[in-house]
Amino acid sequence: MSDGSTITAPPEAGFEARLNTVLASLSALATEVEDQPEALLLLLRRLEELHRTIQDGPFRASLPADRNQLFNLLQSMERSGGWPYIPRLQLRTFMDLLQSGEADAALAA
Repeated sequence: MSDGSTITAPPEAGFEARLNTVLASLSALATEVEDQPEALLLLLRRLEELHRTIQDGPFRASLPADRNQLFNLLQSMERSGGWPYIPRLQLRTFMDLLQSGEADAALAA
C-alpha cells in the first residue's frame, strides 16, 4: 500500500488515449480470429491473467495506507461502477447448454 497523503486524480487524457489504442488493437485481434475458438480462448485467458497481475500487483500496491483515503477510494469506485470483474462461463454450464440444445440455437443466431 502506498502512503501518499491524497488520492490522485484519474489518469490523464494521454493515458486514456494510449489505453484506447491498446484496446482497439485487442478488439481488432479478436475480430481477426473470430472463427477460431482456440485463439479466442487464448486471448481471453491472457486478458484474465493480465487482470489478475494488475489487481495483485500495481493496483494493490497503489492503495492508500490511510483508512480515510481508502474509504474515499472505495466510495469513488462504487460511484463509478464498482470493482472490475471478468465473468467466466463455467465449463459445466456450457456443457449443460450443449446437452439441452440451447447452444445450437445460440450458435445459429
